[in-house]
Amino acid sequence: MNAFDFLAGTWDVTNRWRTDFLDADSAWEEFPAVSRASRHFDGGASFDEIDFPTKGFGGLTLRLFDREREEWSLYWSSRRTGKLFPPVTGRFDGGRGVFEGEDTHAGKAVRVRFVWSGTAPGESPRWEQFFSPDEGATWIHNWTMDFARRP
Repeated sequence: MNAFDFLAGTWDVTNRWRTDFLDADSAWEEFPAVSRASRHFDGGASFDEIDFPTKGFGGLTLRLFDREREEWSLYWSSRRTGKLFPPVTGRFDGGRGVFEGEDTHAGKAVRVRFVWSGTAPGESPRWEQFFSPDEGATWIHNWTMDFARRP
């Protein structure tokens, strides 16, 4: 529990994503975002809203800690669809959080992995996304977010 306390506050976010999430050779594109995150349930829940002003979309993430299973479930919703995506689940170990789940991209079933690092005090958090089109045999690194806290 309390693993996402580091995220509370307002952040400028530098995004880099692949122009084709399922093509490891596609080009990287960079763009900004602003994230506002808050802590709830005494550290057992985290909520953030993120806006991608140059992309014309945004979304929110709800993170909930299951005390019985001692793992987090992370739920994403895009402003474009208003739908809640399937959760990724996992935990932190030694300051690194790994979360996985099933999803679809462009109509194709994929396994998705989120990795959080740089979460200790004084560090700059980083979120990374990976897709596996083959049940985890190979992973395509397709999105990175680097967070800089606003004063």
